[in-house]
Amino acid sequence: MVANISFFLLLFVSGFVFSVNAKATISISPNVLNRSGDSVVIQWSGVDSPSDLDWLGLYSPPESPNDHFIGYKFLNESSTWKSGFGSISLPLTNLRSNYTFRIFRWSESEIDPKHKDHDQNPLPGTKHLLAESEQLSFGSGVGMPEQIHLSFTNMVNTMRVMFVAGDGEERFVRYGEAKDLLGNSAAARGMRYEREHMCNSPANSTIGWRDPGWIFDTVMKNLNDGVRYYYQVGSDSKGWSEIHSYIARDVTAEETVAFMFGDMGCATPYTTFIRTQDESISTVKWILRDIEALGDKPALISHIGDISYARGYSWVWDEFFAQIEPIASKVPYHVCIGNHEYDFPTQPWKPDWAASIYGNDGGGECGVPYSLKFNMPGNSSESTGMKAPPTRNLYYSYDMGSVHFIYISTETNFLKGGSQYEFIKRDLESVNRKKTPFVVVQGHRPMYTTSNEVRDTMIRQKMVEHLEPLFVNNNVTLALWGHVHRYERFCPISNNTCGKQWQGNPVHLVIGMAGQEMQPIWQPRPNHPDLPIFPQPEQSMYRTGEFGYTRLVANKEKLTVSFVGNHDGEVHDTVEMLASGEVISGNKESTKIPNLKTVPASATLTGKSESNALWYVKGAGLMVVGVLLGFIIGFVTRGKKSSSGNRWIPVKNEET
Repeated sequence: MVANISFFLLLFVSGFVFSVNAKATISISPNVLNRSGDSVVIQWSGVDSPSDLDWLGLYSPPESPNDHFIGYKFLNESSTWKSGFGSISLPLTNLRSNYTFRIFRWSESEIDPKHKDHDQNPLPGTKHLLAESEQLSFGSGVGMPEQIHLSFTNMVNTMRVMFVAGDGEERFVRYGEAKDLLGNSAAARGMRYEREHMCNSPANSTIGWRDPGWIFDTVMKNLNDGVRYYYQVGSDSKGWSEIHSYIARDVTAEETVAFMFGDMGCATPYTTFIRTQDESISTVKWILRDIEALGDKPALISHIGDISYARGYSWVWDEFFAQIEPIASKVPYHVCIGNHEYDFPTQPWKPDWAASIYGNDGGGECGVPYSLKFNMPGNSSESTGMKAPPTRNLYYSYDMGSVHFIYISTETNFLKGGSQYEFIKRDLESVNRKKTPFVVVQGHRPMYTTSNEVRDTMIRQKMVEHLEPLFVNNNVTLALWGHVHRYERFCPISNNTCGKQWQGNPVHLVIGMAGQEMQPIWQPRPNHPDLPIFPQPEQSMYRTGEFGYTRLVANKEKLTVSFVGNHDGEVHDTVEMLASGEVISGNKESTKIPNLKTVPASATLTGKSESNALWYVKGAGLMVVGVLLGFIIGFVTRGKKSSSGNRWIPVKNEET
């Protein structure tokens, strides 16, 4: 009798729990989107006793296990969540498979300290599923071309265009000088990579891997220098993209314009396994403004390493390309490889002195997405020593107007005697300085920095030993680096000593400030180990933790680089390099684009052009004000974070 009562009581309790959970419902509107960036509204109701840890998971493909989400949002982001109902609107990226959405209950007692994201925050638990939505699709948009981006080829009168689609059926580009007359066409070559090509987790795990779709690559040929061309990609059977346009490359142009940065990444409308870069939105926004202000002048973009920060979570690449398409479909988008695209434990070149430098920063991608999603000029490649295809886009060069641009890899062998060293030497020695009086070298890890980036000390020493003599002997004008997520400009320098002219003393800039927020501290004064003081060495002319990008403008007489800050879109530092060799700091008007305002010199940050006495007085005052302001802002920010129910994520100082 007791057993029977227990049995019926168990049935009653089970039924009650089921009925509570069954009351929660979730719906979506619309259930079909047209293209990346379109938004879906997710609504829910019937969530009993709501908790600020209740969360919404995004899943694609829809059959993914509960812990294999793309990302998540806490329900408390809706203003009505405490009443058990609410809604969240999310822009979604086309991942070429359907989405579904699930609501889970998660309690503090179920937090698993071993189950963490990249920032060591606990990942939400999936034990209690409350509701699941119907599927959302992109309909016929699955086959539509997206993620469109341009680049130069080895031929001057051409332009490469690449894009992604959901299947390998033949696609084309059609183009012409009039928007309503795209009379030229070229077939696109389709290719893809597989999970087995990845070298390590999470890239080759079921959590990190998603189908990357088909990558298409084709070239528009016989272009007239400096002429605007209109184009679209796709096919009659699968659909065509909207019509885009660009200005064809003009190697004889009187003016060269480039937008240059490193370490940008991308933003996502959800939290995922890794940190994403919200500041990248502002970087893209201001560069788009600058491109549109140029009118019919050609330009290019250089992104020098740490491209998407996908780190093995493949859908982040889709988010990145969707974010840059507004600019990358208008001007060539050039890249060089960084540690977060490539580094893996068994990479072929890892000398003893670099054992602690090259780790698993690539998240097991070993350069595969980078190598296939981009196709830069030249034919550099190196074997990974694994099933992965060879790593491409390592080093190459091209001319644009009065500037010779060269890109190098700091993740593969750059020492004397190697193939890359020989390429750099041969390339620099062959530059026609009458045609291109200025030479700009770009790579990821910096040769010079005053940040406290101790881990890379040996690689910087090797770069100074092996590469700097090539730069000095061949009169490199400017060297641009990323990796350190700050902006810093050095004097004309060689062997850590300032010179008077850039000839024999290239100007070095660190420009890894385009999006990634984790920053190392500046080098502290050695005799203040307990109370760090961060003096600015005389070689460092200007440095800041502000996000932004650099704008390069050059003609035959002068090359000017300006730092544009993301907080206001204005110029905050400028350096001019004259063809005669002279280097001039501080003229904020030199890279002004028509219709854009620049910050007056009196409103910008203090630079080294001021007297040392005035600099130290202002510096002391700024330190006091900065400490007080930092305390206030930190307290307020902490309060906001605490009240929102989200966990505080500290800025790391060790990762680049």
